[in-house]
Amino acid sequence: MVLKSNFPLREKSIIEFIRILLPEAVDKDIEIVSSENDGKIKIEVQIDGKIGIQEIKNYENVIEDQKVIMTKTALLKAYNKKYPWGGLIGVRPSKMTRKLFLMGFLKDEVKEILTELYLVTKEKIELILEVLETEEKLLNKEAMNLYIGIPFCPSKCKYCSFASYEINSALGKYYPGFVETLLKEIEIIGDYSSKREFKYESLYIGGGTPSTLTEEDTVRVLETIHKYIDTSNLKEFTFEAGREDSITTKKLEILKRYGVDRVSLNPQTFNEVTLGNLNRKFNRENFDKVYSEIKEIGFILNMDIILGLPGEGVSDILSTLNELEKYDIENLTIHSLALKKGSNLYRESFEESDVDRITIENRIKKLVENKGMHPYYMYRQKNSLDWGENVGYSKPGFESRFNIEMIEENQSTMGLGGGAISKTVVYETEVLDQITRLVNPKDPALYIREMVERNDTKMKLFDDVK
Repeated sequence: MVLKSNFPLREKSIIEFIRILLPEAVDKDIEIVSSENDGKIKIEVQIDGKIGIQEIKNYENVIEDQKVIMTKTALLKAYNKKYPWGGLIGVRPSKMTRKLFLMGFLKDEVKEILTELYLVTKEKIELILEVLETEEKLLNKEAMNLYIGIPFCPSKCKYCSFASYEINSALGKYYPGFVETLLKEIEIIGDYSSKREFKYESLYIGGGTPSTLTEEDTVRVLETIHKYIDTSNLKEFTFEAGREDSITTKKLEILKRYGVDRVSLNPQTFNEVTLGNLNRKFNRENFDKVYSEIKEIGFILNMDIILGLPGEGVSDILSTLNELEKYDIENLTIHSLALKKGSNLYRESFEESDVDRITIENRIKKLVENKGMHPYYMYRQKNSLDWGENVGYSKPGFESRFNIEMIEENQSTMGLGGGAISKTVVYETEVLDQITRLVNPKDPALYIREMVERNDTKMKLFDDVK
């Protein structure tokens, strides 16, 4: 591929865009010409005998790389490609849109930029704006959030690329040492947080599958949190139990006793054949039993489903959505399957199902309306079904602050445990923060060996957080 242009161009960005959204254009030569007139920028691309033209108001004084963005959408026009998200390939469209508002753009101007510059459809723009309206009521830059990762699962789902290891695998032998190391890390970071007077607004225990912890170790972890972490500022405490095959009545009672107020119970699909093929154990009778206990004990409940799982077509997805009608839940997260390089599914050269997204989206809209839910956060992933999005819905007042703050990258995150990502968000300007990340080892053996040294580095990183 040869790229010729009459202005400076980041070729890697264009090549990556083509790889994702225009695979038929890979290795094709491209000629790009930019011109300006009457306060507008015009981009014309010629590729493979095709021509694509983009012309829009000049926003270069506030929108970085406008010509590069226009080049990408001109390429879509050349191939007559019409995606719901147009040429917007970032994982955080709501964060990008919120930045436009912070720059001083009015609502109609933001809509115009999303429509004309990025070619985003009206429906997706409405989704972004609705999400932002809810987020603005909950975002709090003055606080922080704390994440604890438990990198073990009863079994490894084929689509999963997260930090998780089967508890009965060879790495399962590190489970006792992992728990002991985690308890020590909570103590170290708790003492540091106390000295720095950090105010944690949300605490999220994820994984992996946190309910893989034994009942005894669940108590030990929660007791240690309460001993060393100041929880007086918490507005929510989430335990992502997730799988019915690792939850017991006693574990739920322990969680409630130690202040957890939110849990997940994630079917992903109600098709047991699909789940079996994905190496995910599922028993509907036990699932319903656990659901009833969660409701009886009084947790805020989230369920996750995934669109586009192997072998599932429209009828399978509609069946799962119909089953969800039966459950009284406060939160629902709907994911588009993303084929990650770290997953077994990727190594099996999985080909995604052909799904009628409009039919599915109409059914989702009806489902959340029936449940009185609204979208409150969303994000996107590369290589996801039909280049779609992941959306969290909730009943009013039950939104997860942790989810919002993580996706908007508005708060600093203190990450403990296996594979946890710590993130400092330091104010730079009204529209720009300096963000630095530090990742705990995913491998439990490495985590055990390097925890103390990593925390020395982590605390130096957080010394810059005011």
